[in-house]
Amino acid sequence: MSIPTNTRQLTGVPPAYKALAGAIDCHIHLFLDGFEAQRGGPKIAELATVADYREVQQRLSLERVVVTQPNAYQLDNRATLQGVEEIGQDSARAIVAIAPDASNQQIEALHAQGARGARIMQLPGGAVGIEDLTTLEERVRAFGWHLMVQFNGREIDDYMAKLNAVKADYIIDHIGKFMPPVAPDDHRVEQLLRLLDRGNAWVKICAGYEASLSGGPEYTDVGLIAKRLIKHAPERIIWGSNWPHVGVSREHYPDDAEQLDVLLHWADVDTRQKILVDNPAALYGF
Repeated sequence: MSIPTNTRQLTGVPPAYKALAGAIDCHIHLFLDGFEAQRGGPKIAELATVADYREVQQRLSLERVVVTQPNAYQLDNRATLQGVEEIGQDSARAIVAIAPDASNQQIEALHAQGARGARIMQLPGGAVGIEDLTTLEERVRAFGWHLMVQFNGREIDDYMAKLNAVKADYIIDHIGKFMPPVAPDDHRVEQLLRLLDRGNAWVKICAGYEASLSGGPEYTDVGLIAKRLIKHAPERIIWGSNWPHVGVSREHYPDDAEQLDVLLHWADVDTRQKILVDNPAALYGF
């Protein structure tokens, strides 16, 4: 099947916030020509190429990127890794989806191609769910990889035992993705703080628009949660654009500059340096 080319707006007014040298976008997806959606994943509406992202990257003044395996490709990581190869490992890394019984040889090959983490997606369409978290962590920990875990934060109580047992680094994705958002003093936000306090959990500030009911540009409801997390553990927070925003309809497509500018509302100058540069550079080995 032929996948249509990109029709998303890639350029526009730059963000009010001028990103710092070395800034890292820790969450994008690529959909490349010649790679079809796999069984169990959502369809691919249109391509999102390296050339497309470079336009977004230039608009946002970002320098480095982490390419995350999209649900559409399930366990077929070839497009994600090809994207990293096109960008170059001096400025790109990959998060891949792998089966919990992946061999050392398979993981070594992925590592050589720039993979530094494995995705756990406890939402519809995910290739590997949280039931495999413990086994998968045992497979990747020896390679210095981390896990990237996404679930509805309202269900975090169900997962605390597994998360507390993780020894490797891991990311709680999308600001905990509370759907719908909860109050910042909700006990489930407190659970996130406890995980951060263990020293191996990170939270990614990403895609507030997916859960917010108040809407942009500040996403106040999600922002209250984000600000509490940032204040509590600024050294454990990273940021991602979530481009190309495949989880929302085109009429609700967010402004990419707005996704960066939320940091003006949620974090001070020194903390923005940590979130965009220092923290992800340490996590991803840039």
